[in-house]
Amino acid sequence: MKNKRVLLELAIIFIVVVNGFSQNINWVCSTEQNKWIKKDSIKLNDIKDATQFDIEVLTDHKQQTMDGWGGCFNELGWQALLTLPVKEREKVIKEFFDPNEGLKYNICRMPIGANDYSYTWYSLNETDGDFGMKDFNIERDKNILIPYIKAAMKYRPDLKIWASPWSPPTWMKTNKHYANKPDSYNDLTEANAVKSGDQFIQKKEYLSAYALYLAKFVTAYHNQGINVYAIHFQNEPYTYNQWPNCSWTAHAMRDFISIYLGPKFVNDKIPAQIWFSTINNGNVAVFDTVLSQPEVRKYISGVGFQYEGRNAVAEVAKKYPELNRMQTETPCGDGTFDWKAAESTFGNIKWYADKGVRSYMYWNMILDNTGESTWGWRQNAQVTIDKITKKVTYTPEFYIFKHLSYFVTPGSVKLETKGRYYDVLAFVTPEGKIILVTINTSDKPTSLKIKVGSKSFDVTLPQKSFNTLTM
Repeated sequence: MKNKRVLLELAIIFIVVVNGFSQNINWVCSTEQNKWIKKDSIKLNDIKDATQFDIEVLTDHKQQTMDGWGGCFNELGWQALLTLPVKEREKVIKEFFDPNEGLKYNICRMPIGANDYSYTWYSLNETDGDFGMKDFNIERDKNILIPYIKAAMKYRPDLKIWASPWSPPTWMKTNKHYANKPDSYNDLTEANAVKSGDQFIQKKEYLSAYALYLAKFVTAYHNQGINVYAIHFQNEPYTYNQWPNCSWTAHAMRDFISIYLGPKFVNDKIPAQIWFSTINNGNVAVFDTVLSQPEVRKYISGVGFQYEGRNAVAEVAKKYPELNRMQTETPCGDGTFDWKAAESTFGNIKWYADKGVRSYMYWNMILDNTGESTWGWRQNAQVTIDKITKKVTYTPEFYIFKHLSYFVTPGSVKLETKGRYYDVLAFVTPEGKIILVTINTSDKPTSLKIKVGSKSFDVTLPQKSFNTLTM
């Protein structure tokens, strides 16, 4: 049986090498008026002259292998979903997580305690001085986040979850508050603002307790049947805002990982990776402070980049190629839910993919139609739900992700492209399909000549469109 399988694989390789590609290209197109439309197939042609091409897919120039796509489980998303009848709710969840249709999400994020899209502030242990974590609990999560995650796991039992805290328990912080910036949405005073430096108390008993806190979180979730495969131990350590957050310096993060968190996870056999993430700082020196130290790097499996961190991706990938790389939160937008936001999101995906990330995370998968957080910022989502009318809207950002994640499955390899036309990404799937994703941001149709390996084809992209071409 094994020999037959090997012969079959060799036959497939022979066919691909000799014939190049199938003779036709399948095309799916989305515009604002008509989304996810299957267009007429396009014929591939042999290249017979020295034609100048707008896009060239270099099929022999393989880059990073893609791990997958996902978003974040937030409390306000589950609240919006619960306003729907059960049948409609299931339909929305299936569109995100079914491995055979929709977005096919396979890696997702969750907060540890509150973030800006939680109902209110909370942590998993607000008992001051409880260094032994006797009062640690996930009772609130059992009623909100865990049902949300398990609803997704019904369609994707192998769903990989990674988790990050926005803030540790308030008693572990220098100003004893979940935020570091005063605002009308919190009760923090200017006198207790933390504008720079370490907001986490840098003392042994606090750092040791926090490592225990994160270890207990992973164990508690595993006991609930949820695979938390990685901990990214601080969301945006360089942020200054009114919602839950906590600032850390690079030196403090280095020491926390090497002295406390790493040894704790190893000694207690905690079944989760540790990532240096989610870093919102583009200064490569921040990454070097942590990653250049062998005693730190031995505990780290990957690096996560967010917002300003985008400027460091290429250099970090070059310096530390052995570490996995993730874009941890796509820019949130301002609650516009429009086509322009989706075009911008494609630009961000292309930026990060071209710099070598292996997975890309959306932020709020689902929100009500206002998009407003508990702390007053309206942001975008891929699906919105009107709590009054129960209308479900799949936004343009749902579709730009679908044009990628539906086709570019885990294990796909990014291919290098070149040419005058910039808005394009190319991949080869584990099955050997070439996937070309391109958008047209113009108000007019755009005609392109495209070369793929030794073949070529012509296509005219409709104005303001997202397109996936499969061969």
